[in-house]
Amino acid sequence: MKKKIAILGSTGSIGKTTIAILKKNKDKYKIVLLTSNKNINELIKQSKFFNVKNLIVTDKKKFNLLKKKLINKKINIFNDFNSFNKIFNNKIDYTMSSISGLEGLKPTLDIIKFTKKIAIANKESIICGWNLINQKLIKYKTIFIPVDSEHFSIWSLINNSNKDTIDEIIITASGGPFLKTPVKNLKNVSISQALKHPNWAMGKKISIDSATMMNKVFEVIEAQKIFNISIKKFKILIHPRSYLHAIVKFNNGLIKMLIHDTNMSIPIFNSINDNEEIKTNKINYSILNNLSLSLISKEKYPSIKILENLDNRNSLYETAIVSVNDELVSLFINKKIKFTEISKNLEKILNYKEILKFKHKSPKNFEEIIRFSKYVRLKTLEHCI
Repeated sequence: MKKKIAILGSTGSIGKTTIAILKKNKDKYKIVLLTSNKNINELIKQSKFFNVKNLIVTDKKKFNLLKKKLINKKINIFNDFNSFNKIFNNKIDYTMSSISGLEGLKPTLDIIKFTKKIAIANKESIICGWNLINQKLIKYKTIFIPVDSEHFSIWSLINNSNKDTIDEIIITASGGPFLKTPVKNLKNVSISQALKHPNWAMGKKISIDSATMMNKVFEVIEAQKIFNISIKKFKILIHPRSYLHAIVKFNNGLIKMLIHDTNMSIPIFNSINDNEEIKTNKINYSILNNLSLSLISKEKYPSIKILENLDNRNSLYETAIVSVNDELVSLFINKKIKFTEISKNLEKILNYKEILKFKHKSPKNFEEIIRFSKYVRLKTLEHCI
């Protein structure tokens, strides 16, 4: 029987990678739903190839245009995510949730009840709304699999181990484009320089986060929530080649590490398929013999100091971290602030009394997260402009 699959954000980077994996064994899968914000041309290609009968396009103009383009086709086209009840009669086998930003949280929460397994590739959803997601996972007995390479690696290494047996978890970081750049030269780096990640092809936002190392701050926060392990047990090490993704040290003396090529297809493939083969490169012994692990510099990457003041609670303060950083990265990309001002302003704004008090307030629902995010973004703009 074919696996029934939904992909939220099918025209984005993770969505396209998921589609490419499914294409290789088309006869094994039935895609029930694809969604996009604006990229209807890509969505049409995907839907034709897999004969998909349900599409969601959230941009109103693109939604109307798609309806005209497919007017004679027997396809259900919706403009929002309130249509899941119309699309799903029974639980499907697998959902990839890869809509970027906080916009991905609501559809992620809503689709959990309709899927047996969900892979979430949206860090904002996990960081800001994990307590809401976890409640739904438990309520509807839905299996969750992380697909970010670091979190999938930790998940694979822990393999249902008792969390009390874990001494330390190490997440690796490439160091981004400025690993060898002197700190004194960072002030005047250009946007194009900051976007040149040495190992991964990524979008603008996440590429800048990699350059500041905020992506690793987010990954540690995500990991703490997903695995419910004290944030104090996590450590970041620089590993320029991005071949080793995670190390777990257990209290019985064993240390496990997980290695795979810099290819997101590997964790995504394994989240969809159990005990099946994927063609990959041979072991790269030249990298294996020279993993080059080193401590991370707080002077070069001051954003990582955020982790020192976090605890293990699910709070609205994490929404502040995401929202402030989002706005600062946008200001940098639009040439309103310098590169080094991202981390400087981030530290200042996150220490405002009116924001710090939300460390003790857990989000009650999606709407509260969105309201607080808007408030924090306005505070950020007031501070910077």
